[in-house]
Amino acid sequence: MSNVKIKKELSLQQHDELLSTLKARFEKNMNRHQGLEWDKVQTKLQTNTEKLWSLGEMERTGGEPDVVGYDENTGEYIFYDCSAESPKSRRSVCYDHESLESRKEYKPESSAADMAAAMGIELLTEEEYRALQKLGNFDTKTSSWLKTPADIRKLGGAIFADFRYGNVFVYHNGAESYYAVRGFRGSVRI
Repeated sequence: MSNVKIKKELSLQQHDELLSTLKARFEKNMNRHQGLEWDKVQTKLQTNTEKLWSLGEMERTGGEPDVVGYDENTGEYIFYDCSAESPKSRRSVCYDHESLESRKEYKPESSAADMAAAMGIELLTEEEYRALQKLGNFDTKTSSWLKTPADIRKLGGAIFADFRYGNVFVYHNGAESYYAVRGFRGSVRI
């Protein structure tokens, strides 16, 4: 079996279209990144082709990535999936590869952790998810798997969250479970 390496690069047309989409979203949602300037974000994006590819994957799968912050310590811009609901093409997945392999019947096509890794992104943590919810109301009809602490995962569980009744709710489930309305949100730092 050969290991085919995916070329993590956008064509010139894809590059230009993605930058245009990201710029329009940035300008439309200034409340998500007050004090940040698009020109500086764009400069960083243009020098990080693999991370730009990851943003392209987030966009292609319905995540609507947008800048949500800047890390002064690392000099990185932080992007989260900002789609209103958990990205549709990332739903109906269990938590990780181990949970996928443990299913004897009715296996989903993939897992949240495997898909995120293939895209070059990280699952949102509970803290990041709560920060996202301060920028708007997300997952009012869906839910999203979150990066699960090792002690919970070791016991077979995984956590997910949603926004209902004006509050963020974090729940647990068996990591092998999957539902049509549960997907995942990711982040990338550039």
